[in-house]
Amino acid sequence: MASNSTKPQSVHSFTVKDAKGNDVDLSIYEGKVLLIVNVASQCGLTNSNYKELTKLYEKYKDQGLEILAFPCNQFGSQEPGTNEEIQQFACTRFKAEYPIFDKVDVNGSNAAPLYKFLKSSKGGFLGDSIKWNFSKFLVDKEGCVVDRYAPTTSPLSIEKDIKKLLEKAQALE
Repeated sequence: MASNSTKPQSVHSFTVKDAKGNDVDLSIYEGKVLLIVNVASQCGLTNSNYKELTKLYEKYKDQGLEILAFPCNQFGSQEPGTNEEIQQFACTRFKAEYPIFDKVDVNGSNAAPLYKFLKSSKGGFLGDSIKWNFSKFLVDKEGCVVDRYAPTTSPLSIEKDIKKLLEKAQALE
């Protein structure tokens, strides 16, 4: 019998910090389809990604989609603000209603444990490292990473994959 002390098998095994520094146990998202994204406020991809993420969220939140946004300042220092400034930017400028968490590192020795898990579950085209802002991970309702999308992949272009997971989740209920 395998012991439970082996590496996590699900996104739901992790606890992260919200923008105010409070612990959030990701098991609260069990039964939801997740799109996990590393975001930045000053990137060339910011406008299109935030707009499309907001559209997806508005369209599918009632069907079980959650978008989890993790600000990251590792790419061109394009997320220099405080958590409060980031939250205000996303919520005011892009009407983001989905949760924006504490700023994290996604690469390197200080990478957030959640991101280490995401990368080990789905390596990228050029290895495991996150290449830039707005890399996206699609996670099923059991917390398993289903797919990984490049920063340049528009959120609306993965709508069909999200729909497929939501339909699968509803069929199982």
